[in-house]
Amino acid sequence: MRGRMDRDAAGGQARRRMSTMSKQAAGALSAVTRWVDATFIDLARQLRWSFLPPLMVYFAAGVAGLTSVVGAFFVKDYLSLSAAFLAGLTFWAGLPWVLKMPIGHLVDLFWRWKGWIVVAGAALIAASLSIMIGLITERDAMAAILPVETWFIISALLSPTGYVLQDVVADAMTVEAIPPVDASGAPLSDAESKAQHTTMQTLGRFAIISGFVSVAIVNIVVFANVEAMDQADKILAYARVYEAALIIPIISVSGVILGAIMLRRRAARLKRMSISDARLEQLLTKPEKKTELDWQILAGGAAFVVITLGLGLSGFDYAAETVFFGTLSVVWFLIARLCKALTDAQARALVGTAVVIFVFRAVPLPGPGLTWFEIDELGFDERFLSVLSLITSALTLAGLVLLRPIMVRWSIVKIVGVLAVAGGILSLPNIALYYGLHEWTAPLTGGVVDARFIAILDTAVESPLGQISMIPMLAWIARNAPRDLKATFFAVMASFTNLALSASSLGTKAMNSIFVVTRATDEVPADYSELGHLLITVAVLSVVLPLITIWLVQQSRFRVVD
Repeated sequence: MRGRMDRDAAGGQARRRMSTMSKQAAGALSAVTRWVDATFIDLARQLRWSFLPPLMVYFAAGVAGLTSVVGAFFVKDYLSLSAAFLAGLTFWAGLPWVLKMPIGHLVDLFWRWKGWIVVAGAALIAASLSIMIGLITERDAMAAILPVETWFIISALLSPTGYVLQDVVADAMTVEAIPPVDASGAPLSDAESKAQHTTMQTLGRFAIISGFVSVAIVNIVVFANVEAMDQADKILAYARVYEAALIIPIISVSGVILGAIMLRRRAARLKRMSISDARLEQLLTKPEKKTELDWQILAGGAAFVVITLGLGLSGFDYAAETVFFGTLSVVWFLIARLCKALTDAQARALVGTAVVIFVFRAVPLPGPGLTWFEIDELGFDERFLSVLSLITSALTLAGLVLLRPIMVRWSIVKIVGVLAVAGGILSLPNIALYYGLHEWTAPLTGGVVDARFIAILDTAVESPLGQISMIPMLAWIARNAPRDLKATFFAVMASFTNLALSASSLGTKAMNSIFVVTRATDEVPADYSELGHLLITVAVLSVVLPLITIWLVQQSRFRVVD
């Protein structure tokens, strides 16, 4: 009897354990299901055909990377420009992005004609690509008009100007993409409107990175047999890539045309709902009050262009630095004005956040010398660099989705601090490659862990991290900026963070002036003897500068807690 009671008790405990395990498994499955639904399925549910036009313009911006690999090889093999000069050129090419504020104001003023601004941007992009095609296929004829280096500089400046014009209009088109009323004609609730705008912006980032993925695949196909190509075949392949890139302005202009068609169809649908002409006009244009001309913004933008061009053409040794600090002063003035619309606590948090992210994005980079070393010494060809680009873009898409929960739970300074440390750690493989780690690991692993394996591993781990550095700032603005000033806040802070990239270019130029790296030309042999010192210095600065800034900000009255 007692044995049977013990067996019954044991059986009851086993059943209870099984029941508990079943409940835990069901709970875990439910949690996974909720996560999948919130992360993936809900995003698909919110898709709208009206999102497509701005996404096409954003996708065109992503496709802009089609020529990046070819451009690196063209500069290395055909232009006698130093690494320091190229870093300085990157600074000047980045300045158009600082002009998003006045350009955005023009888009607001001429809302109905914004499509023509996209066309103007497309024309500039097409002109830039055409110059590069001419330099590759008709080099002597182009050189008879202007030096080849001059043509390259013109192309390098035209392209970002065109993309800035299109980017500003794409931002404006996202407003039109969200229908103001539902299928029955009732206005969208605040929650519905917020959800759709959030989805629109998420898809915009996806469209840009999807463009990166597409161009990486194209480059891989074009350079599939690069080992067997002679120099003439490579030049022909370079020309084909630039010719294929002419589809970029076609995509963006098509997006504008499609947007206009969809807007007319929406107007026809709303008319069938017996909506008055006055209300229809309001629903189909900007819902806010008419934009008033702000001469301070336009005059400041015009003065910026005149001063920048004047200094750039003057030959003044410190023209770039003068433009940078002048522009930084203007943007800080605008930030100070915007802070008056916030509470004291919010204003302090905005300043602290801006400083931390600015320094994080402003750290110098190795510059083109690292790519030259990979090409000359490690044997990385066009196809393999395209593979690295594809891996980076594909994993970034995954990272944007999978790392999003972290962005919700962590504070801004913690995120930036972790990114800074991670960036320093992930720079170690490049340093190790320079000092010959692959020469030791390849024999030990039968050739598996060679230079290309280490480069792929480094890219696979690092790629999602760099893309999330701006999300905390955007999220903070979305939560805290006054409703009627959100676009202005985004424009000013975008200019500020783009200036950080300009500061990074200046720092890169300075680093390449201190640690001189040269690739082989007809005049000088390749010299990578100082590249190791350059990589180590940049790695240390990328960790130390952001962490010191975070510590100083957190000890001040601008402490960030969000």
